Amino acid sequence: MLFKLAWGNVRRAGKDYLVYLLTLTLAVTVFYAFNTISVQAALVLEEEGLPELLSSIMSGLTIFLAVVMGFLMVYANNFIMKRRKKEFGLYQVLGMSRGQVSRVMALETAIVSGAALVLGIVLGVAFSQLMTFFTASLFKTQIRDFHFFFSIPALLITMGCLVAIFLVTLLFNLGVVRRAKVIDLMSANRKNEAIKTRNPILSAVIFILGAIMIGIAYYRLLRDGLPVDAAPSEYGNALTQFMTTTGIVVVGTILFFFGFSGFLLKVLQSARGLYWRGLNMFTMRQLSAKVNTVSFSMAIISMILFLAITSVTGGMSIANVMNTSVERCTIADYSRAIMYYGPELCNDPEWAAERAQEGYPVAKLAEEPVDILAESASNTVDPEGKSARPFDLASIIDKRVQIDIYDSRPVGAEQPVVSLNDLAGAVDMAMPKGTNSSNSSMMGLAVMKESMYNTYLDFRGMDRVDLGEDGYLITSDMGESVNKIYNAVMDKDVEIEFGGRTLHPASDHVNEEASSFFNSSMGSNAGTIVVPDELVDAQGCPLYQSYLIADYKPGLSYDETEGYVRQHRSWGDILNPDGTESALWGMEATRLQSYESTNSMNGLISYLAIYIGFVLVVACAAILTIQQLSGVADASKNCRILSELGTSRHEIMRSVLVQQAIFFVFPLVMGVAHSLVALQVVIEIVALFGGMSIGGTVGMTCSIFLLCYGGYFLVTYLMSKGIVSDAIRVRHAH
Repeated sequence: MLFKLAWGNVRRAGKDYLVYLLTLTLAVTVFYAFNTISVQAALVLEEEGLPELLSSIMSGLTIFLAVVMGFLMVYANNFIMKRRKKEFGLYQVLGMSRGQVSRVMALETAIVSGAALVLGIVLGVAFSQLMTFFTASLFKTQIRDFHFFFSIPALLITMGCLVAIFLVTLLFNLGVVRRAKVIDLMSANRKNEAIKTRNPILSAVIFILGAIMIGIAYYRLLRDGLPVDAAPSEYGNALTQFMTTTGIVVVGTILFFFGFSGFLLKVLQSARGLYWRGLNMFTMRQLSAKVNTVSFSMAIISMILFLAITSVTGGMSIANVMNTSVERCTIADYSRAIMYYGPELCNDPEWAAERAQEGYPVAKLAEEPVDILAESASNTVDPEGKSARPFDLASIIDKRVQIDIYDSRPVGAEQPVVSLNDLAGAVDMAMPKGTNSSNSSMMGLAVMKESMYNTYLDFRGMDRVDLGEDGYLITSDMGESVNKIYNAVMDKDVEIEFGGRTLHPASDHVNEEASSFFNSSMGSNAGTIVVPDELVDAQGCPLYQSYLIADYKPGLSYDETEGYVRQHRSWGDILNPDGTESALWGMEATRLQSYESTNSMNGLISYLAIYIGFVLVVACAAILTIQQLSGVADASKNCRILSELGTSRHEIMRSVLVQQAIFFVFPLVMGVAHSLVALQVVIEIVALFGGMSIGGTVGMTCSIFLLCYGGYFLVTYLMSKGIVSDAIRVRHAH
C-alpha cells in the first residue's frame, strides 16, 4: 500500500522530481564513465602501473565530488520538501503515523534514486565506450584492442556514492517531517520566509562591505601569492596568510550577495522612472523576498563555480605549457647526467665520517670532468640474472656531445659570482613568483666555457658564437618570468665581473632554442652564463654537472635502442683511479620517455580538470534550477493575481526571466571574477617553466559552461513557463 502511494506520488510530482532525477542521472553517468579510466587506460596505454594510478586517483576524487554533490543535493532537496510539507501534513491528518509518512518518503527517494542509477549506468556504459577514444586522444596514443567492456569496480564505487547521497538526503527529509508539527506542515505554503534584513540602507552597507572584503582578498592574493611560493622557513606563516585571505573572500562573497538584493532595490527606488516601469517593482520585491536563503546559496554556488572554472582553465593551461615545453626541451634521442660533489660537502668532516661509517668511498673534489660514455660501461644490465653484462651504450649511439658545467661559486667563496638575485636587482626587477620556495635564487647561475657551448651548438646544427675577450651570454630554457630578467640584463648591457675581467653581453636576449642541455618535459636550465674558457679556471669554479646527449645510430630497431636502454641495470659508483669518489649518477631520459611522461601527465591533468569542472557545474546548475522552480511555484499565486489585474502573460514571463537570469548569471560572474584573480597567481608560478596562455582553454571552458549551465537555465525557464501558464489557466477556469 505504501509503495503504491509512493509510486503514485513520484508519477504525480514528476515535474518536481525531474531536475532532481536528471542531476542524479548525470552524476551516476559521469561517476561511472570516469571511474572506468583504468579499463580505458589499459586499452590505450602501455606504461605499467599508470592505469592503476589513474584508477586510485579517480576513486578518491569521486568520493570527494560525491560528498560535494551530496551536500548540494540535500540543500536543493529542501526546496522540494518545502512544496510538499502540506501534503505530508495532510497524510497525518488522515490518520497516517509519522513512521508511515517517513516510509513513504523513503520509498519515494529510493524510487527516484533507483531510476537515476539504472538510467545513469546505461548512459555511463555507452559513454565510457566513447570515452575510450577521448582517452586515446588525451594521452596521444592509439587504441590497441578495442572491445566492449563493463567495469564492476566502477559500478561499485558509483553505487556506493549514490547510496551515500540517498541516505544523507533521506535522513534530512525524515528529520524535516519528524520535527515539524502537523499545523506547521499544513500551513507551510502560507508562511513567508523570515526577513532579517529588510532595510535597504543596511543592505547597501552590507553589500559595500562585502565588495570591499572581496577587493582586500584579491589584493592580498596578488601580493602574497600561493603558499607554494614561500621559502621553507616562512611556509607556516604563508599558509596562515593564505587561509586568512580565503576566509576573507568567502565571508565577503556571502555579504556581497546577502546585501545585493537590498542594494539593487535601493538603487532602483532612487531611479523612480525605472522602478515604476512595467513589472520592475514586482521583480525587485520577488528578488528581495529570498534575501536570507538564496543569498547564502548564491555565495556558495559562486565559490564552487570558482573552483570549477579554476580547475578546468588552470589544469588545461598547464597541460598546454607542458606540451610546448617538451617540444623545446627534448633535444636528442638519449641524455644522461652526473652530479659532482661540491667543496662544502667534500670539506665537511661530519659528512665524511657518516660516509665512512656507511662504507661509502671517500669524497673528493673533481679535478677533471668524468667521461660519461666510458663510465656508462661500468653499469651492469640484468645484474641479478644469468645474462648479466656491461651496459654497452657506445654500440647504439651515433652523434654525441658531453657538456660540462661549472659552479659560479668559486672554491672557498661563500657567495656565487653571479646570481638571479643580483641580476634582478641590476635591472630593478622583482624576483619571479615561485623562486622563494627554493634556494635557486641564491645558488648562482651555472657557468659554461665558450668552447663547450660551441661544441653543443655544433651538435644542434646551430651557428657558433664568438664572445671575444670580454663577452658573455646567458642561456635558459625556463619560462617568461625568469627569462624576462635575463633579457633585460643583456638588453641593458649590464656588466659582470668574472675572473678579474669586466664582461659585456654578446647578445640582447636569451636564445631559448639553444638553452636545453638535457631531455625533460619542463625547463631544467634555470640560468647558465657562457664565458671565455680561460676565465673559468681563473675564477676557480668547481665542476657542477656534466650532461651526455646523443642520437641513436640509424637503422636500429626499438628493441636495440630504446628497449635496451630501458632494461633493468645497476648503475654502480663513479670512482677515481685512487678509489675516491667525485660524482654520482644523476637522471637519465630518452626522447620517447620525455614525450610519454608528458602525454601521461597531460592526460591525467586534463581528465581531473574536466571531471571536477563538469560535476561541479552540473551540481550548481541543478541547485539553481530547483531553487527557481520552487520559487516560481511559490509565486504562482502572485502571477495569477497579476493576470487577473490585466497584466499580459508576456510581461509576467519577462519578469520571471529577469529574476532567473540574475540568479544564474551573478554567481557565474562572481565565480569568473574570483577565477581570473586566482589564475593570475597560477600563471605567474607556471610561467617559471613556460609561457602560459589561458585564451584557448577559456574558450573551451566557456563552451562546457554554456552547454551545462546554459542548458539548465533553459530547462528552468521552460518549466517555469509551464508553472506560470498553469496558474494563469486556473484563473481563467474560475
